[in-house]
Amino acid sequence: MSARVAFAGRSRIGPWVVGAAVVILAAAPLWGGRDDLRLLAEIYSYVALASLWNLLAGYAGLVSVGQQAYVGLGAYLLFGLTVLAGVSPLWSIPLAGVIAIVLAVPVAGLIFRLRGHYFAIGTWIVAEVFRLVASQVSVLGGGSGISLPAGIVISIAQGRQAREFLIYWIALLLMIAIVAGIVWLLRSRYGLALKAIRDNELAAESNGVDVLHTKLVVYLLTAFGTAMVGALIALQKLRISPDAAFSVNDWTAFVIFITVIGGIGRIEGPIVGTIVFFLLRQILADLGTLYLLMLGAVAIIVMLWAPKGLWGLVVERFGFVVFPLERRVVIEDRGK
Repeated sequence: MSARVAFAGRSRIGPWVVGAAVVILAAAPLWGGRDDLRLLAEIYSYVALASLWNLLAGYAGLVSVGQQAYVGLGAYLLFGLTVLAGVSPLWSIPLAGVIAIVLAVPVAGLIFRLRGHYFAIGTWIVAEVFRLVASQVSVLGGGSGISLPAGIVISIAQGRQAREFLIYWIALLLMIAIVAGIVWLLRSRYGLALKAIRDNELAAESNGVDVLHTKLVVYLLTAFGTAMVGALIALQKLRISPDAAFSVNDWTAFVIFITVIGGIGRIEGPIVGTIVFFLLRQILADLGTLYLLMLGAVAIIVMLWAPKGLWGLVVERFGFVVFPLERRVVIEDRGK
């Protein structure tokens, strides 16, 4: 008799579905038009942002309503590094993430003193401070913003089509890297600690989990990934302004909506939520201000009908899991 630890809910077709989807999406420049590539790149950005927020709130219990702080920070860092420091736009994306980690340390030192809804309000205040500071940087356009100089845009790749293809592939790669990194993290010992914190923070601490250290690691990793996504979004738009870069609706409210309707605390939730969000946006875009009201109505209906999100409903009814995280002990009888 022997025992081993395995991941429960493993799906045989899950890896094949993921692999096929990656191949098809990687080949999108062959079958999609310019508008299709831009829409897909935007979808990838929201999947990445929602996955990071899901890690922060769904596992570490840090409900932030100020993640636009790091989206805007990443955008301004990309412009600052390229325009002022002469760094390549492509290298500026990971550098923006590294600098965001450095800046997130003192921010965490402040807001980690807060708990519950005070923490959420604190993250929003930090985002507003970031926005106000950005509006005072005159060399980057101040309150009106600035466009990326043509010379820097051309340096990305020769030809408009080549640049669009390259930015698209970077967006796809960044999304895959973030989702894969979160899966790896949650399947590590930090993942066990995060699940313990999510279920009962006091019990986790009493069993030896360093709650503060674990939450700090997640917060810094989330800042790193969110800033890189923000830098990529700025590279796609080729323009920044304080209001757009630090938009609470675009980078926090919609992200929370996506995560909640998809299924908070599940890897697949943000992916499903993003697909639903963009379908609703395409269908309801012509309704004007009613569009936001309809999104709110959908969120309320989903929360009442499926409190664990749409993917949570799928798991409960069919047991299908693409990214298994739950562990179980398997007893094997090897015989004599």
